[in-house]
Amino acid sequence: MDACLFRRMAEVEDCHWWFRGRRRVVARALEALALPAGATILDLGCGTGGNLSMLARFGRLAACEADDGAREMAVARQVVPVEPGALPDQLSYPPSSFDVVVMTDVLEHVEHDRPALGSVARLLAPGGRLVLTVPALPWLWTARDEAHHHWRRYTKPSLAGALDAGAFRVERLAYYNTLLFPALVASRLLSRARQEMRLKLPGFAWTLSMPRPW
Repeated sequence: MDACLFRRMAEVEDCHWWFRGRRRVVARALEALALPAGATILDLGCGTGGNLSMLARFGRLAACEADDGAREMAVARQVVPVEPGALPDQLSYPPSSFDVVVMTDVLEHVEHDRPALGSVARLLAPGGRLVLTVPALPWLWTARDEAHHHWRRYTKPSLAGALDAGAFRVERLAYYNTLLFPALVASRLLSRARQEMRLKLPGFAWTLSMPRPW
């Protein structure tokens, strides 16, 4: 993303309803896993670190981020060290390092998503899980997606297909923020008409996945 967007994210992600709502969704997914004490978790593409404190409650947390400026802001939170790293092939972790990999709005920033998901699968220990959120619905594409350096928005079938190609078996795939979706779509369309992209609007999908055993 553009550097100014990372700075803006750091300013609002602790209190803005959208970020808080996404943290609740991810936390509920992790709670449902009933992870053992000492479970290893990777926040892959942690951005400015808004999820680090929440994720650290669930196990031994590691984090990586490709953008230097965002990584500095995440490190400043003093939750865990944040390593440089990017998909698909710039990750320093050995295979089978983690019980859970969390990716919150990361995959859409990767040009080739299927090889990237294959790299993620290799990071997971046997029985490991991927918890993933992405922006949904290509028809909601606007200049904001371009400013955030997105390559795509997903539908359920397109995300399921990418996960299948990356050797994952989907356990749950669903949209969230659906109650607010009609109002948010109206706002997005109005914003598009005015060519003013002021709000980051959801209509996002999240998945809970695990690598296939073969």
